[in-house]
Amino acid sequence: MPVLPTPVFSPPFYQFNKHLQTILPSMLRKVSGVNYTRERISTPDRDFLDLDWLVIGSKQLLIVSHGLEGDAHRPYVKGMVKAAHNAGMDALAWNYRSCSGEPNQLLSSYHLGATQDLDLVIRYALKQKKYETVYLTGFSAGGNITLKYLGEAPEKVPAEVKRAAVFSVPCHLKSSALQISRPENRIYLRRFLNSLRLKLEQKIPIANGTLDLSDYHLVRDFQAFDDRFTAPLHGFANADDYYAQCSSLAYLPSIQIPTLLVNAQNDPFLSPQCFPVKEAEENPNLFLEMPKNGGHVGFALDFAKGIYYSEQRAMQFLTAEVPA
Repeated sequence: MPVLPTPVFSPPFYQFNKHLQTILPSMLRKVSGVNYTRERISTPDRDFLDLDWLVIGSKQLLIVSHGLEGDAHRPYVKGMVKAAHNAGMDALAWNYRSCSGEPNQLLSSYHLGATQDLDLVIRYALKQKKYETVYLTGFSAGGNITLKYLGEAPEKVPAEVKRAAVFSVPCHLKSSALQISRPENRIYLRRFLNSLRLKLEQKIPIANGTLDLSDYHLVRDFQAFDDRFTAPLHGFANADDYYAQCSSLAYLPSIQIPTLLVNAQNDPFLSPQCFPVKEAEENPNLFLEMPKNGGHVGFALDFAKGIYYSEQRAMQFLTAEVPA
């Protein structure tokens, strides 16, 4: 322990495979009743982050970190924010650099190990609102950032951060990059690469001729993208160096607060290395749960009624007297 028993739940009958469980919640879900107040904060390197708040005056705060090329308005983020609101918490969904609808001011933007921005958001929230308890949750890329943050320097995590729950996390980045490049996953890969290209194009005016996208069509997988763009723009030697330094898997043994990791066995994005059984068995603070269904950031229970296992499970774990 704590590798938890496999939960038994069934997705809607028409979400009968991993791709439908992934795509339908992403494309078709609507979440009402989440009316954010946006705030922009400055970063130490003269950039900015946009924070989306839903505040009800609680002393508890849930901070939500979105996935790759997501933002605070993605349905899975708004669903978790609404669940926190219904549980009596304030919620803060932060947008990574370049993800809030406006390009950030630097040639660099965000990557899957950018924990300094999460730390900035947490400390800003604590300073401004005086929260007594902070919970963290993250999806996919945001889950990796959250896990790395908790494990890379646990002694520096603010004492108010009590628990975390993350979902669909590619905690071994290199093998996940290979996984998403498999032929059956090309629909996802192409969408990500197209979105990333649009953001790179926005950087050309500040790149001083250093950003050449004329042969971007030759970038056909994440390894190539990360070698050419992510690594050099963010100070890594190459893609392998980026994957090695930023994969949260290496940081799991050091996590010191109760943390739930839920990765579905049928997640099309995750490699076998993303199911850290050994790490969970050896760290009493890491609770690993591996449902058979859920897809990637799916977890729908009743699609029509907006009921999602991820939201139910997060609230249950974060607020339980004893985590499990």
